[in-house]
Amino acid sequence: MPSGDELSRPRAETYAEFAALVGALAHEIRNPLSTIRLNMELLAEDFEGTDPASPTKQRDRRAKAKIELVRQECDRLQKLLGDFLDFARQESLTLEPGSLNEEVSQLLDFFAPQAQDAGVEVIRYLDPELPKVRLDRETFRSAILNLLINAVQAMEAGGQLVVRTRSSGLGVVIELIDTGPGMDEETLAKAFRAFYTTKQGGSGLGLPTARKIVEAHGGTIDIESAPGRGTKVTIWLPAPPRLPTGGKPAR
Repeated sequence: MPSGDELSRPRAETYAEFAALVGALAHEIRNPLSTIRLNMELLAEDFEGTDPASPTKQRDRRAKAKIELVRQECDRLQKLLGDFLDFARQESLTLEPGSLNEEVSQLLDFFAPQAQDAGVEVIRYLDPELPKVRLDRETFRSAILNLLINAVQAMEAGGQLVVRTRSSGLGVVIELIDTGPGMDEETLAKAFRAFYTTKQGGSGLGLPTARKIVEAHGGTIDIESAPGRGTKVTIWLPAPPRLPTGGKPAR
């Protein structure tokens, strides 16, 4: 009988072919979409500076409104295609030893102005003795940034976001705990389903993409939430024993 590796290899090859196919299709859609948006901008310019006393002013105003609507839909579709390409891309990670605390700190510093504008207080509890982990910095940061954005957007009236790191078993954990409205059981059950979203204009691919990135690092991601009690996202990453700790070197 074929081994598990032999069975999984064709599936991996099939997935790679499918990912390449949908990625090429998305690119083919994105190119004419960009052309459509550009032509809408040029068309809008043709309506600029019309004579207010012209009898065609009302017609021109309606035409400009329709042009703006098409432009907005082009922007929405371009964002959706970008999110879809991120989700469909078969990640080829470059995992290198790194400090989770350092990555999180730098990302929170970058994110601070956005959180402040939204009235969200970010509180950090970063374990100084956290062991190092293997990370692909760019992809991992994109996953955490997406989760931070989700948390802040959920707290429309402001609130608190606690970001905590700690050791856990043979790995490390990062927790993001917000004081938002939380999710009911149905929403929570569908949170990682592709294209499922409760946000207007959302693609529904942020959480599935974050989970894909975390799992590509050999980790897991879990969400706990309840209406009126906020949401906690927990990410666990393995910490190989041979890697040194992220604390001060021994003397």
